Order: sequence, then structure tokens, then C-alpha cells
Amino acid sequence: METTGIREAFHNVRKHSESICAPLETEDYVPQPVVFVSPPKWHLAHSTWFFETFILKPYAPGYQVYDPDFNYLFNSYYNNVGERTLRTDRGNVTRPTTEAVYTYRRYVDEQMDAFLENLTDAEIRSLVELGLHHEQQHQELLVTDIKYILGHNPLFPVYRDGHNLVNGRNTETGFLTIPEGIYDIGHQGDGFCFDNELGRHKVYLHEFAIAKGLVTNAEYLEFMEAGGYEDFNLWLDEGWSWVNENRISAPMYWHFVDGSWYYFTLGGLQKVNPDAALSHISFFEAAAFAQWKGMRLPTEFEWEVAAANIDWGLRWEWTNSAYLPYPGFSKAPGAVGEYNGKFMVNQMVLRGASVATSPGHARKTYRNFFHTHERWQYTGIRLAR
Repeated sequence: METTGIREAFHNVRKHSESICAPLETEDYVPQPVVFVSPPKWHLAHSTWFFETFILKPYAPGYQVYDPDFNYLFNSYYNNVGERTLRTDRGNVTRPTTEAVYTYRRYVDEQMDAFLENLTDAEIRSLVELGLHHEQQHQELLVTDIKYILGHNPLFPVYRDGHNLVNGRNTETGFLTIPEGIYDIGHQGDGFCFDNELGRHKVYLHEFAIAKGLVTNAEYLEFMEAGGYEDFNLWLDEGWSWVNENRISAPMYWHFVDGSWYYFTLGGLQKVNPDAALSHISFFEAAAFAQWKGMRLPTEFEWEVAAANIDWGLRWEWTNSAYLPYPGFSKAPGAVGEYNGKFMVNQMVLRGASVATSPGHARKTYRNFFHTHERWQYTGIRLAR
């Protein structure tokens, strides 16, 4: 990527984060209703802190840190960078104000613009590119965290009129058969990827069939009406405990009102569209549904092999693969090495992308990962057999 190209990419990505927040009121920037949701103000500050900490401080001559306290407030999980505030306390940070965070962004943006003008070092340019993809990850989290904040407000406030991200439908039906064989898995080429996609290797797959479309709301309603949430035979043991301990009886954001199912969208509370792709589902629910259908979830390897011949991108698709390192995986030294590797335990891989994924951020080797009970992302189900 040329210097002018990366400058333009930097400003485009930074502007997109702020455009996501443009419909918010000042009060919307602060709440943290649950531990896994971060306040929008924190996302804007943390993505700025990333460029200040990993680019400007070590590499920009004479750079003056904007505020030394921000390293403690806006460091997420990088132990190599020093102490940080507890994740549960992000919603308690009423100061600095939202306006102060925007001022912080402008300061760092100006410094980055000047720095990028003469940047020629390939290694630093790669770090800038990592920072841009990092901010794009937070853009998707901004969308999903804003939805959680507004969707758990008793009044179901509208983020933006007509902004319904769960109305997308399948373009194909039926199943695609993939023959048995040895397939190459993992990223190759010069384009950007995260370290967890590296270690291209061969995998043997038996013949399998994978659905061309995602499970729809209508199909999932059949599961619900057949007593899917009451039949322990369909559930993994941990999943059954999760259902009962949390009284789960429907996908996240669904509400049964006057005899009909509604769901919260960023455009407000609306009737569930039966033809749309199911969303906001946990791994436990995905596995139970697959069991009810007499099928299974694809492995991440099956998904990647099939990706060239299926339509994907509406939902992050749960796979039946644990999040583990590929052969030869190694972590970079220092804080950057904390990006992915230390999370390779107790999580499942999701493939594809979603309607909330930022433009240019999706690729078929992308390995997303979440805990089995989490469902506030735009997650869905694709079946295999």
C-alpha cells in the first residue's frame, strides 16, 4: 500500500467510526449495561489509543502524549502496555466527557496525518494497517453494542429510522456437496490477514453437504413451537444449563407481544420477518437447532472450502470448531502478540462476516471467535450433513 493510499485509508476508517455514532445522543455514549458491552465513548477512545500507543509513541519523533491517564483508561487487555481499568468499570468513566474524547481523536488524527505523510518503513506501515483493521473490528462492536444499549432500554429507542440490519434473505436454497479430499486451509498471498489465519496447511475432509442458505426465522420458529427450548435431549449439557439458568426461550431481542413475535432492530421494534435470516443466536442454540434437524454445524475447514460457492456475509456463522492455533502459529513479540493468541481457549470459531461488518473487512479465511453463550453479535446458523 502506497503512503498516499494508507493516509486516505486511515482517514476513511476514522470517519466511518464517527459516522456510526452520529445518530447517538450524548447520554447514549456512556452506558455499559453488561460486562461484554462497552460504551461507544470507550470504543472511540480505545481505537485512538491504539494508534497513539503502537505508532505515535514509539515511532513519531517528539510526539507528546495527549493525556498520560488515558493509557490506564483506554488500554483494553494489553498486559505489556501496563495497568488498566477493569472492563466492568468502562461504564463508570463519565469523565473525560464525550466531547473530550472527540478532541482526543482529532489530536491523534492530526499527528497521524503528519506522520503518514513521510512514512516509508514497511514494518511500521504494517502496524498502521493492523490499527485500521483493529478499528474496523471496533466499528462492528460499536454497531452491536449500540444495539444492545438501545435494545435493553424499556422504550426501545430508534437508532435511525428504517435501519433494520436483520431483514436480509437468502439468495439460494438447497445443499452443496463437496467431495472428499485434501484441501489447503488458511491465508495466502500479500493481502492483510490476522496472525490467527496464518499457517496454511492441509486438511482431509470426508464428503459433506452444506446448506446454500442460512436458517430463517420461520425455520427457527418451527423449532421453538416444537418445544426446542424445553427438550434437554437436543442440548449440550452446558447449553441446557445456560437455557435454564438464564430462562432462555427465544433468540436475543425477540419479544412475544399480543400473540405475535417482535424483535428489536436499530429501526425500532418490528414484527419478526419469517423469511429473513435468523440472527443473534448462541452456539448452544445453533447446536440444538442442528440436532433437532438431524444435521450438524460445519467445521471451519468445511466452511472455508465451501465459501467460494456459497453466498455468505449476512451473519457470522457458528462452526463446530474450537478456536485453536493453526500448525506453525506463533505470536509476535510484545503487546501485538497479545492480539489473538491468548484467547485460544474455550471459544468457538465463527466464519463469514455480517451485515454489521465494515466494508473491506471480510474474507473467507477470517476466523472470528466468541464464547458459546454469547449472541449479541449478528450470528446465524448454516447447516451441514
